[in-house]
Order: sequence, then C-alpha cells, then structure tokens
Amino acid sequence: FNSQHLWVLWSNGDSWREMRRFALTNLRDFGMGKKACEDKIIEECQHLIEVFKNFKGKPFDTMQPTNYAVSNIICSMVYGSRFEYSDPEFTSMVDRTNRNVLLSGSLSLQLYNMFPRIFKWVARRKEFVEMAVANQKQNFALFRRLKETLNPEMCRGFVDAFLVRKQNLEASGNKNSHFHNENLLMTVTNLFSAGTETTSTTLRWGLLLMAKYPKIQDRVQEELRRVIGDRQVQVSDRKSLQFTDAVIHETQRLASIVPTALPHRTSRDITFQGSFIKKGTTVYPLLTSVLHDPSEWEKPHSFHPAHFLDKDGKFVKRDAFLPFSAGRRICLGESLARMELFIFFTTLLQHFRFTPAPGVREDDLDLTPRGGITLSPMPHLLCAVPQM
Repeated sequence: FNSQHLWVLWSNGDSWREMRRFALTNLRDFGMGKKACEDKIIEECQHLIEVFKNFKGKPFDTMQPTNYAVSNIICSMVYGSRFEYSDPEFTSMVDRTNRNVLLSGSLSLQLYNMFPRIFKWVARRKEFVEMAVANQKQNFALFRRLKETLNPEMCRGFVDAFLVRKQNLEASGNKNSHFHNENLLMTVTNLFSAGTETTSTTLRWGLLLMAKYPKIQDRVQEELRRVIGDRQVQVSDRKSLQFTDAVIHETQRLASIVPTALPHRTSRDITFQGSFIKKGTTVYPLLTSVLHDPSEWEKPHSFHPAHFLDKDGKFVKRDAFLPFSAGRRICLGESLARMELFIFFTTLLQHFRFTPAPGVREDDLDLTPRGGITLSPMPHLLCAVPQM
C-alpha cells in the first residue's frame, strides 16, 4: 500500500525530487516558519483552549482535539482555509488518517508490506485501503471546489499553486510533467497525514509527561509566569524560556515517535559495523538508536530535561538530537513542527494544569508506547484544570 499512500515520503527519483522541492518552496511561500504561520497557530490555540475549557476540569481524551487543532495548521497551508472541529468532512478525514497510521504498524500490514503475495487477503489491509480510498474521494472533491474558484493571481494554498503550475505546463504544451492529479493527491495526502499525526502525538506525549511529573510542570509554569505573564507566547520567547524549551526537546527525545527514519538508499558500497552493504541497497536508519543511546545521554530511558541544560540552566543543543531524521530525507516540515510544538505546548501550560483522572496516581500513568508508523501514548484520560 505504500505506493498508493505515501508519495513524497516513500518514492524516489525525479518525481520525488520535483515534488519535494515544490512542496518545500510553496509551504514556505504560504508561511511555514514565518510570522504568518505563527499567527495561524496562535489563532488555533484559542480554539483548542475553548475545547479544553468545555470539559470543566473533568477527565477527557486529548487525542481528537489536539489532532484537529494541529491538522488545521497544515490544512490552512494546503487547502487555504481551516475547518471547524464539528465539520464531519474534516473530522472524518483526520480520524481515518490516524486510524491508518495505527493500522500500518500492525503485524499483519507489516507482513503484507514485506510479502504482498502471501498476505494480500489480511482484513486490516482491506480496512486500510477502504479508508485511504475514502480520503482520496474527499480530497478530489476538495480539489474540484478549489479549481472552480481558482485565481492564478492569488493562490490560497499549496493545492492552488499546484493547479496553477499544472495549467501553465499544459498550456505550454508539456503534457508529461510530474504535475498531474496523482502526484497532487499523493503529495497532499502526505502533507496532511505527516502534518497532523506526528506533531499532535508529540504534543500529547508532552501533556501526559506534565501530568506524570508535576514537579517539572511546576517549573515550566513558574518560568511561563515569570517570563511571559498573561500575554500570548511568541516564537521569539523561546530563547527566554530555556527550561521549557529543554522540556519540549526532552519530550521529543524520549518519545522518539518516529523510531525508524524513512527509507534511504546507499550511494556507494560501504562496510558498516562489519557488514558489507552494496551500493543501491535500501536502508532504514534507526533514529531510536541515537535518541536513546546510553553513550550520548546520561539517562537515556528517563524523562530528564537536564539533558538539554548546562550547569547554569542554559539551553544547550545536542548533536544526538535527531527526531526529524537527517540527510536529504530530513522532515521537510521541521520548522513548522518546531513552531507548533512550542506555541501549542506553552500556551496550553499557561492556561491549564494537567493532572491524572481522579483515582489515578501519577505513577499509574503508562508511558508504554502504542505502535503504529509512529509511537503514540496508550489511550488515557487527563484533566485540564483552568489556571487563568
């Protein structure tokens, strides 16, 4: 199913290079890493805060609201607008995407990926394909609506930019470019799923860790009160919130939500740790081996924000911090994800105290990951107690 579902992520060659270059350029044009994008994230924080407030401090599952909030950022850049959390078209697309991320980590689908002829009838493959097809139909409907209102002089998002490029190439007589409907669908599917699931999963890990380690949450909230007060956090505040920044980095390191990087191909023959690997061999770098390396981290399997602080409490970068992978397939949305994590996390911690559900002790909160393409927290409930 990879060829049907994950194009920018899993493909290679000229089409991959062209689509990645176009996606990166246009996402930057539509605000990725810039002030315009920061404003969108801050606006979305207010919608998420209202959802959390509606639970009035009672236990709830943070999964859906955080998914919808984070997804709306990439939606505004890809489609040109955000969606209401009550919009069934939007919520069904997000929910199906997350379900497929979970299914793709199941043993049956992993076996199908390795041995498609033997395991082609597994039930979970059928469910995966059905949901992928449903999302494709919804996307094509969105594309048609955007095409009907397309203004080449004023692109609203990535889809508009792609359609304009496609039209211009066809008008010039180029009928065989990489800008065709299948590449549009696959690139948008990639951006939608990668731009939703990974960041929201990391944010959920962060909130769970705050509930599990209340003393660390105390220090984050004390720093926010002292440095920021009641005003809205800005990306420019990161350098002044050094302990909070360390907590976010340590969340990414410990959670290691993408344990295996995307496939790479060796560019030459190489001998690695005594094994000969031929040029052109597909290899999967194991990011967890770096993020949890005992020779790099003092407490590799513990939540220890001091990994990113010097003796004076100043933030320090670590070479072994590689949650976004490395090389030519490094996450193209890294700057967006970093901005989202910082603003969502700090804003939520300004407004709420996160605690376990009544009757659940901090020690009972389970940090065992739930497998999929990404490693997410096990289903759990938290209380978001208003602070402001």
